[in-house]
This record gives sequence, structure tokens and C-alpha cells, in this order.
Amino acid sequence: MTNPLLAEWDTPFGIAPFDRISDDGFAPALQEALAAHRAEIDAIASNSDAPTFANTVEALEASGQALDKVLSVFFTVAGADSNPAREALQRDFSPELAAHQSAISGNEALFARIAAVWEARDALDLTEEQARVLMLSHRGFVRAGAALAGGAAKRMKEIKARLAVLGTQFTQNLLADERAWFMPLEEGDLTGLPDFVIDTARAAGAEKGADGPVVTLSRSLIVPFLQFSDRRDLREKAFRAWEARGANGGETDNRAIAAETLALREERAALLGYDSFAAYKLETEMAKTPAAVRDLLMSVWKPAKAQADADAQVLTALMQDDGVNGLLKPWDWRYYAEKRRAAEHDLDEAALKPYFQLDRMIDASFDCANRLFGLEFAPLDVPLYHPDCRAWEVTREGKHVAVFIGDYFARGSKRSGAWCSAMRAQAKFPQAQAPVVINVCNFAKGDPALLSYDDARTLFHEFGHALHQMLSDVTYESVSGTSVARDFVELPSQLYEHWLDQPEVLEKFATHARTGEAMPREMLEKVLAAATFDMGFQTVEYIASALVDLEFHDGAAPADPMARQAEVLSSIGMPQAIRMRHATPQFAHVFAGDGYSSAYYSYMWSEVMDADAFAAFEEAGGAFDAERAEALETHILSTGGSRDPAELYTAFRGRLPGVEALLKGRGLAA
Repeated sequence: MTNPLLAEWDTPFGIAPFDRISDDGFAPALQEALAAHRAEIDAIASNSDAPTFANTVEALEASGQALDKVLSVFFTVAGADSNPAREALQRDFSPELAAHQSAISGNEALFARIAAVWEARDALDLTEEQARVLMLSHRGFVRAGAALAGGAAKRMKEIKARLAVLGTQFTQNLLADERAWFMPLEEGDLTGLPDFVIDTARAAGAEKGADGPVVTLSRSLIVPFLQFSDRRDLREKAFRAWEARGANGGETDNRAIAAETLALREERAALLGYDSFAAYKLETEMAKTPAAVRDLLMSVWKPAKAQADADAQVLTALMQDDGVNGLLKPWDWRYYAEKRRAAEHDLDEAALKPYFQLDRMIDASFDCANRLFGLEFAPLDVPLYHPDCRAWEVTREGKHVAVFIGDYFARGSKRSGAWCSAMRAQAKFPQAQAPVVINVCNFAKGDPALLSYDDARTLFHEFGHALHQMLSDVTYESVSGTSVARDFVELPSQLYEHWLDQPEVLEKFATHARTGEAMPREMLEKVLAAATFDMGFQTVEYIASALVDLEFHDGAAPADPMARQAEVLSSIGMPQAIRMRHATPQFAHVFAGDGYSSAYYSYMWSEVMDADAFAAFEEAGGAFDAERAEALETHILSTGGSRDPAELYTAFRGRLPGVEALLKGRGLAA
């Protein structure tokens, strides 16, 4: 019987046949796909014909399709619906996949062919995209260690294999800690909690098999608990558990993993001739150097910290009015910030939340995409990997564009956070293929499911990534969609958040879950007026994480990352009542893989561009200006990584941006 992971997928739009796929099929499918890819690589490397773009670079682009199919399914379910079998498979697969990639990048004959094409590039009459793909391919091999020989090459393979193991272990430890902890609540512990938080806590208790409501470490539950609970002792207990993820001692402790990871990255960069891992990593980003990143972060840190310090004084006074003396603590900040927001902006989260129904916010994100880019979304009835998932066919003028899958609810089998990935990326070579894109979030389940305003922003953010994938229009998959510089990839996602803030969008889609009535204009104006509320806190917790990430990788790796984290925070004057958004033992962006290592700053780098890019709409005909929308698709959303990101942004805007629009947008401008 043919393994469904490797068979031709005779399903609507070639969606993975999840109803026919079992965990038992992953390991044999992987082995068969790896063998097929090795044969393809060997054929390219041993080709007796002179190296050309077609028989070397394009041949590489066309290889590994069976492997891509297997891994697209596996990593989707491993991240969003894990179980012990999938976690064991992931531990087995990680070093094997790292060894496979190392064998490719270390294939001397293959690299010699790529190098020969690279040397002859000026005489090859390549298209602009082909020239870009050649450059990226050659650079990728060099940066992976293809030019190394002997002991250095052997050591590079060992390092990459070990890093793959450590990244998987870090992720699984964090998930285990998040899954294991919960705090039961008696009826008397519910004081101050609005109904939507109580309902979420009861649903979480049912999932955990508890007799009543519980607080878990899911952000969609613990954050509103910290905002509303009158019980300071329970807020402290919950916050300390949240802060301790990955640092509880025992087999799920991530601190030693972080230390080893940083040391291996430093060694990897040194083998390639770089002064630091940050110098190696940032060379291919828009920022280019650690100094440029540090300059950006510190230019925003000063006004953000000043705002946070001023806010802390106000919150401390509110706390003392409650009869609580002493210092404002991290488990107090959200609680008193919520009280302050209610007082200063007359906004009650409990009254506001029914206007942000998940289904209506999905409709809003689709409607904006329709008005901007002409996309239409029709529900698809197809088997998916979990009952919570939904799918839509995306069309434009009747033509198929993509399949979009949404997996929105928190559950114990899903890692925390929110993300977008392409189960199949857009390409025209070696055959035309339309993308299959998935957004994964962790919203609290309900009937109906209600979002906070921040949740709604997350939904728009991830859908901005999805648009980058869906509107991609390039030839080669390696430069398709979000295959761009890390500090450029967040531009489309953060830019799309701006459309949630448009009054005409909220007036249409922010409708009450019970009455169906539109949000009152007075409330809508208060929501928009409070958009930058507590921005000092949000900016400080983010920049602290970004600076710690940068300092971890810029210079010698710290033997004790926790001590180094404390040093960095002390040097910048971190407010004592605010914690890093992601402390080291939970910093999956940085330690679950290399993706955001030395690059957590990229959200802010992209925000400089997104604030400036949305200003281009405002300066033209408004948020839905057709000419600006067409330019956005033409120069950014459709181009993927086929051109240099600075060139793409300049083509859209006419210039590169400064930090002023960001400070203004965050309410931090002088």
C-alpha cells in the first residue's frame, strides 16, 4: 500500500489528505523521501555536462519535492497538534535532517558546480530573478560551510547536528512546562474576573480534567487573569509560574540548553571567519551590522523607558490607593494598567470584548484583502488535521489563488504564540503551484469566541504574513512569499495591522455578539484613542528582549546566559516592575532554531517601515487607496525575495524610512 504522504494527492487543490495520514507513516515516508533527495543531489553533482544555471541551480530548485511534502505535513502537526509520538519523531528527525542538509552543503562536487556558475554569471544572460537565486544559492552554500575542508568541515556538521537537537529539546521543554502547570480556582477566587475570563477558565478546567475553573499558562488566559483578578496573591502565583517556564529545574530546564546553543553558534561563526555570531547572522539582513541594530533599539529605548517610568508612578499611586504599600510588582502592572485604562479612557474590557468576535474579525481581515487586492474567500469542506481548523479557497476574478487554513484556538497540544507557514509555497518552476497557507493562533475558545483588541491585532498580523504568501508571483520557490530577509519579513504583517484600526472597518465588523449591533461610535473613538495606551510597557518589554538577544550573540558566548541577561538589563536601567517579553528560558524565537537569533530586533526594524508605508496610504487617498494597494502588491507582496529588500521598499515608497513615524505611531514622539 502506498504511503499517502508520498502518493499523488488527489484532493481539492492538492491539500494534504489528513484523513489518510497517520503518525506511523511519517518515519518510513521520511526515509524514502530522504533517499530520493540524495539521489537527486548525487545526479546533479555527478553530471558530466559543464555546469549551467539550468543543470545545476534550477536542478537544485526542482529537487526534494517529496521531502517537502512529508515535512510540510509533519511540522504543521508537530507544532499545532503535538502528541508523544510526534514529539518522539521530532527528536529523531531533527539530527537526521541536519545531517542531510550538511551533506548537501558539504558536497564538494556540487559546490564546485555552483561556484562555476557563479563565476560565469556575467555571461549567462540571466533574468533578474535568476541572478538573485544564483547569488542566494552560492551565498547560502558558503555560509553553510561549503568552502570549509578537513576538520573544520567535519566540526561544522557536528555543530549543526547538535544545534538541531538542542532547538527541538528547547521547544519541547517549553511546551511540557506550559502544558503541565495549572492553578485551580475556587468560586471565591473569581472576584474581579469578567464573565469571559471565567468562561475561559472553566473551559480550561474541563480540558485539564479539573472539577472547576483553572488558570493555565496559555497567554489567552493568563494575561486577562493578570489584568482583572482582585487576588494579588493569585496574580503573583500565576505570574511566577509563567515567568518560570523553562527554568524549573529537572529535565525540562532550558538554561543549560541556551548556554550550549550560544557557545556552538559562536564556534560556528568563528569557523566561517566572523568575529561573532551576530556579525555572521546580520550580514544578510537589511541592518547589516550589530551596531546598526543597537542604534535603532537604543533610539527607541530612551523615550519608551521614560514613558514607562512615568506610567509606573501613576500605577503605584493607584496601588497605594488600594491600600497596598511597597513597590509595584510585575504581577501588579497589568491589573492597575487596566484600572487606569478604564478610568482615563472610560473603556471596560468586559464591555468591549463582545464586539470582537473571532468570526467577525476573520470576516474583517478578508474584507480588507478584498478591497485592497480583489481577493475573495469561499469556505472549503475538506479534511484537516484538527476539528478546530477551517479552510477557504482564495480566488481573484474567478481564478484560484490559494488555499487558506485557519487554526485559531489554544489547546494543550499546540505550542504557544501565533505563526504563519506555507504548507506549499507559490512557484512556477518546475511546475506551477498555488500556495496552501496556514495561520495558527492561540485564542480562547468560546461560544462565540471573543477576542481582545490585541488578539484581533494578532489575527490581522498573521493574515498579513498569509497575504505575503498568497500574493507571491515569482518563478522559484526559494524566493517565494516570506522567503525574505528576517528584518523585512515582518513588514507585510505589521503593516496589515493598521487596517484593523480604521473606523470604517470597526464600524462594519465590530458587532456585539448578543445583539448584533455595531460598536457605538463613542466606544469606537475611545478604542482608537487608547491604541497607544501602555505603550511604554509594551515597548520596554520588547526592546529588552531584543537587546538581550543581540548581546548574547555579539561577542563571546556567555557561560551563564541568565547572569548575562541580568547584566544587560541592569546596564539599560530596566524598570523593576517590567520583565522581558521573552526571558531566556522561554525565548523560543531565539533558541528553538536560528530564525530570530540575533534578529529579534527585526519586528522593530520592520515597524519603522510599516509606519512609514501606511503613511503613504494616508498621504494618498486613504487606507484603501487603490494606487497604493497596487504598488504594495507589485513591489512587496508579489516579489518575495526575488530582489533586495531595500530596493523593493524604495520602489514602493521612493525612499527608505526614518524612525520618526514609528515613534509617532507608538505615541512616544517628543
